[in-house]
Amino acid sequence: MVKRLLDANAKDFAAMSSRELVEAIRLSEGRTVAAEVIAIAPPLIDKVSNAELAASMGADLILLNYYDVTNPQVMGFPSAEVAGEVHIFSPIATGQGVTFAMVKDWIGRPVGLNLEPIENPAVVSTSGRLATATNARLAREQGADFILVTGNPSTGVTMQGIRRAVAEIRAILGERIALFAGKMHTAGAGSATLTHEDIRSLAEAGVDGIALPAPATVPGMTVDINRDRVEVAHELGLLVMNTVGTSQEGASPSTIEQIALWSKMTGADIHHLGDAGTLGVAIPENIYAWSLALRGRRHTWHRMAASIKR
Repeated sequence: MVKRLLDANAKDFAAMSSRELVEAIRLSEGRTVAAEVIAIAPPLIDKVSNAELAASMGADLILLNYYDVTNPQVMGFPSAEVAGEVHIFSPIATGQGVTFAMVKDWIGRPVGLNLEPIENPAVVSTSGRLATATNARLAREQGADFILVTGNPSTGVTMQGIRRAVAEIRAILGERIALFAGKMHTAGAGSATLTHEDIRSLAEAGVDGIALPAPATVPGMTVDINRDRVEVAHELGLLVMNTVGTSQEGASPSTIEQIALWSKMTGADIHHLGDAGTLGVAIPENIYAWSLALRGRRHTWHRMAASIKR
């Protein structure tokens, strides 16, 4: 029997298939917290990675941005080659060669990544971040539990490109990975708000869930508009991840709490905080405030305190 993600611990996560992860999120009734971390950004604290920091504040899912599957690196984790690591007050580990498997081993949470269907090669510095079936396969081999097909700012990512990438990835990986797709902002092309047809098209392509901007993040995104899209997605059997990708993850805790409650009102299953509190991860206190608003102290403290040996 699949546990609610709320009740799951490190050993449960390690044993979950992608289908069980999706069901565990669904069973948690809108109380799943995701935190995005820029894999190649220096950690906020010189003695700990941003992934560990986000997990310690109550995040259930860690989403790595700017992770290159052809040259894995997660700053803040010890590298195989320590000679290049920087010393200030203590060594800043550059995390060369670190993959999802190591991050998961250290934090005991599901970990995924963004892949981007960028069509202009001048926009991206490495092919290892592109939303291709090959990169998705490499990510899965490196231990990724889920993929979000989306676009960073000014990348020109379109909904047509997102749908094509989803279909290609699903055709290669089947049900071996949880697959999400959508936008947190415009990404430099079109609209950030998925239409009903966009949602149906992504469902046909094989997503497990869609990503939407949370209410009050992008201009014009209200609770009612978001709720309408959530209902369409749920009717199609999809999960919904409401996202804060507009640097409001660095706003005041009272703002975060308000957005969290609006996001909960829409019926979304996962509530995501982006990676631009300053740069690299949301303000840690805001991850905590976000989790408290969405599910209270009991579940927040469980996620913060449970040993990875459980």
